[in-house]
Amino acid sequence: MTSYKVLDVNDDLPIRTKGAVHSGKVRSVYWLTDADSARLISEKGYKVPAGTELAIMVISDRISAFDCIWHGENGLNGVPGKGIALNSVAAHWFKLFDQAGLAGNHIVDIPHPYVWIVRKASTVKVEAIARQYITGSMWRDYAKGTRNVCGIDLPDGLTANQKLDSILITPSTKGIITGVAEIPEVDDVNITRDNIINNLAVFNFKSEDDVAKYEQLLIAGFKLISDELAKLEQIFVDTKFEFGYVEDIDGMQKLIYIDEVGTPDSSRIWDGAAYRNGKIVENSKEGFRQLLINNVPDSDVLLNKNRMDEREQLAKDYTLPESVMLEVSNTYVGIASKIVGQQVTIPQDPRSEVIAILDQDYGLIDKA
Repeated sequence: MTSYKVLDVNDDLPIRTKGAVHSGKVRSVYWLTDADSARLISEKGYKVPAGTELAIMVISDRISAFDCIWHGENGLNGVPGKGIALNSVAAHWFKLFDQAGLAGNHIVDIPHPYVWIVRKASTVKVEAIARQYITGSMWRDYAKGTRNVCGIDLPDGLTANQKLDSILITPSTKGIITGVAEIPEVDDVNITRDNIINNLAVFNFKSEDDVAKYEQLLIAGFKLISDELAKLEQIFVDTKFEFGYVEDIDGMQKLIYIDEVGTPDSSRIWDGAAYRNGKIVENSKEGFRQLLINNVPDSDVLLNKNRMDEREQLAKDYTLPESVMLEVSNTYVGIASKIVGQQVTIPQDPRSEVIAILDQDYGLIDKA
């Protein structure tokens, strides 16, 4: 049995907050009290305006796929080292984005590999997706005859996993968009550039110029990561970025990168040597998705959005072997170690470490 303690529950840490903890599929966000935000900005010298709201963002080792959380046997309700792998990779790319003069991001401090201190941003309601190869859902739709994706016409004759002539921007909605006739009121639905331009306020863009700005930042960030991965014999296949607005020190609103970038969760990454030999070797969550498709009793439950209730029940009932969870761990930790240039070490007890550091170095643990 594995000796690792995964950080599967991350929304119950004794951090002093204002309001409820927001828990997503993988990360939990603890908004700090105004007093603690002001204190840390002063004590730590964060380069943000004095009244900025700060939050502690704690990543978990949970693994989600097909909009469900999956678990393994022997208490492995997550993948050992997955959280540290994702955070390490995203922080690495953000640092290179800064060095390249691209937009900033929402991280102001990294107290622990599982923890970011982030600043509040006004989120753009667009999943900014860029694709360099035709694969996944895009290929499945194309194989069924679709020749227009997000307003972009595709030529006939493309083959599965083929490199595209240019990087395509294929946005989808972040959250449910209401009140726009041509956009279905469901999460994560494909949209066109015209949909965004015609409904700037709905998508929380401040101007048409900012739509062009997000596209430029998406492509520039994509190319930077793609070039760096190529040096490691890895292919950057497709990815999802997110953007938001923050107030700069000078009081101006600026568009920045938020969430995570270029991670094995938000991107497909293929082994370059295998691809040249006609094989696809996944170094990202896509490998876990394929593993589920190949192992569950009825893969249509995973792929058919009309069977969501069955899918959620399946995820609750289906226990993955420990060997599978450790195999997925090797994929995440392996690719992260390659990208950051040093071995990513899995903490034995991340929860205890996080609490200790936030207590001793940041004074944020509620002793009550």
